[in-house]
Amino acid sequence: MESFRLLSLRYYLVFIMNFQFKVLKKDKNSRARLGRISTPHGEVNTPVFMPVGTQGTVKALTPERVKELGAEIILGNTYHLYLRPGHTLIKKLGGLHRFMNWNGPILTDSGGFQVYSLGTLRKISEEGVTFQSHIDGSKHFLSPEFAIEIQEALGSDIMMCFDECTPYPADHEYAGKSLDLTVRWARRCKEVKRTSNQALFGIVQGGIYQDLRKKAVEKLTDIGFDGYSLGGLSVGEPKDLMMEITEAITPLLPEEKPRYLMGVGTPDDIVECVNYGIDMFDCVIPTRNGRNGMLFTKNGKVVIKHARYRNDESPLDSECDCYTCKNYSRAYLRHLFIAKEILAIILNTIHNVRYFIRLMEQIREAIKNDNYDAFLKDFKSQVSGLQSEND
Repeated sequence: MESFRLLSLRYYLVFIMNFQFKVLKKDKNSRARLGRISTPHGEVNTPVFMPVGTQGTVKALTPERVKELGAEIILGNTYHLYLRPGHTLIKKLGGLHRFMNWNGPILTDSGGFQVYSLGTLRKISEEGVTFQSHIDGSKHFLSPEFAIEIQEALGSDIMMCFDECTPYPADHEYAGKSLDLTVRWARRCKEVKRTSNQALFGIVQGGIYQDLRKKAVEKLTDIGFDGYSLGGLSVGEPKDLMMEITEAITPLLPEEKPRYLMGVGTPDDIVECVNYGIDMFDCVIPTRNGRNGMLFTKNGKVVIKHARYRNDESPLDSECDCYTCKNYSRAYLRHLFIAKEILAIILNTIHNVRYFIRLMEQIREAIKNDNYDAFLKDFKSQVSGLQSEND
């Protein structure tokens, strides 16, 4: 009897340690869906927005504050954490969760986009990418195998395959070759993966060409991954083209796997792409815009430096439940920003991150009630405000 209990406990531990995804509900009038991701560090309700913690921190926020704001998962970055403080050090100190004191799930980007953004400071070959550090100019080499080695050392719950982020513009021939390289790299990533408790997502490239994107889906699903992401979007192409690709390709991704749109985006982008069936989003917009004094509200953007807020005693957003809106006026937030006080960045970031998390909560509630189409229309009508008179 005792051995049976031990065996049952062993299987239970294996079960809870492995990555899982389950579609819980589909909206009746759209492609939007509710899901749940299970990881060794907890569960994530989808659709979800992942605050970006590139270098082991969501800028201006403690991990405790990020959790209080409702975030269930954050994003870290292979490229940046490899350069400093180094993945070997982080592994020695107990992995990224312990290192940054975050006990929830973490997704790590493979570094492909960061290497792409280096431009002339990198050289692509079949084996990988040789690049110069943006910090000190030192030379480094990142291959699919090394990208997985770094992410395994970091101990993230979800790892991304190393890919070539296809630039915009790129002609069909270049985009095709780039896609083929990404697929070969993806296969190498899967072959070298050693851990059983870390998920691995494939990245669909192909530029703005739907035939290439469809080819990518076919090849990546043949290899088989725990989830699939759309990469190489929001890199300079017109928004309507990004939406066209997302709408056309998302339904081709396996229904039983999570679908991740990388680096997107604005609130209106998110609301629209949930309608296409996307489950996961990340973007630096809430934190970056917070530092720059651009804040999201139910009525659109507020550029807090504007003189119109000098005597404004009202909260930033009367419907927001964040610490900033509960305790401070627009006049005070403007004063802090104009005075270049550090507290301005903190309070602005608290609000923006909470705005995005609340938006996802509202999205999930609308899907739960089979009301997403009405939610989408209402959001669009309200938020012509996101390009409002405050800009």
